Amino acid sequence: MKTDSGTVDLGRFDFESGDEIENLEVAYESYGEFDGENAILVCHALTGSQNVAGYGSGTAGQARAWWNDIVGPGKAIDTNEYYVVCANIPGSCYGTSGPSSEDPAGEVYGTDFPPVTVGDWTRSQRLLLDELGVGRLHAVVGGSVGGMNALDWAKRYPDDARHVVSIAAAARLDAQCLALDAIARRSITTDPNWNGGDYYDSEAKPDDGLALARQIGHVMYLSKASMEQKFGRRAAGRDARRDSFPSDPAAAFFPYRDVESYLDYQAEKFVERFDANSYLYLTRAMDDYDLAEGYEDDARALAAFEGEALLLSFTGDWHFTTEQSESVASAFRANDAPVAHHVIDSDHGHDAFLVEPEKVGPPLRDFLDSGVEGRAVHDTDDPDPDTGEDFAPVHASLFSQ
Repeated sequence: MKTDSGTVDLGRFDFESGDEIENLEVAYESYGEFDGENAILVCHALTGSQNVAGYGSGTAGQARAWWNDIVGPGKAIDTNEYYVVCANIPGSCYGTSGPSSEDPAGEVYGTDFPPVTVGDWTRSQRLLLDELGVGRLHAVVGGSVGGMNALDWAKRYPDDARHVVSIAAAARLDAQCLALDAIARRSITTDPNWNGGDYYDSEAKPDDGLALARQIGHVMYLSKASMEQKFGRRAAGRDARRDSFPSDPAAAFFPYRDVESYLDYQAEKFVERFDANSYLYLTRAMDDYDLAEGYEDDARALAAFEGEALLLSFTGDWHFTTEQSESVASAFRANDAPVAHHVIDSDHGHDAFLVEPEKVGPPLRDFLDSGVEGRAVHDTDDPDPDTGEDFAPVHASLFSQ
């Protein structure tokens, strides 16, 4: 299988904030061979990278590819059949220009880097594809905020993709997620080592703040059921205790629990690979996104899209609920666009789109091959084959009992 990776200088880039930089560099990886009709753009999630399948350079800063159970030879997104491109988004820290990049004077941007939006991500991807010689796409596929990115393609470039797949995503964040993201950002900006975003020349980085932000994120990505199954109230043992954070004097009396150990481990790994300012920038972009912005509602925002759409949601996901995907499906239906909202029964929470390829792969593969008529593609508009009843979305919440 042919693979490629690199960084493309897109020249001057004007951000939606009104700011610009002289040279926007975008890092990407590609897999397979382009035949003029078979290109698929994969949009990564919040802290993901262009290293979607792990067959490229492997320099994205992640221990492993984030979706190599889905993308690869013979897999759901078959790189023997499709030319797959994944680009790191502006504001990130895996090779595309962001706060940790150097400005033309050789100084690190830090918080002088322009604010970024999901729309900026979409426009940078379009420009990159132009540089790669790719015009109309067979599909745009994304999960989590990458799914919002995919929806933005349907809105912003309605003629540029025959298929759009939005997985575990929504038209906008709800108040609960906005609140948790705000707390996560404040954990970074109140870390004394953040220093107003100017910490790149210092040995002391805002690691504690970034670690806390990541821990909040992990709780958002798991469901109550999956956390109970995975951790319960089990103690991890004294030997498992880590020095991630200072502990209070009474801590020695109480158990260090499995769930604490898991969160500490994930935080330690994350701060080794991600930039605190990038976390601030990317969560702001996600929080800001509203599919209906500039239009009266979501349906009008998607009115010009004439392709087919697939929405995948998970019953245990309270970060982006089945209700939210159903709302987007309704917007497509209002325009008589071919759409399927395929609900997957899962206790894994938001992370299901990453950890359950056996459930995600079949409908995704068949949709890319045959659209909404794909054999494994089901829609909430279809009656339940077991009960004959219409789909009734269940709203999950972190705080539901």
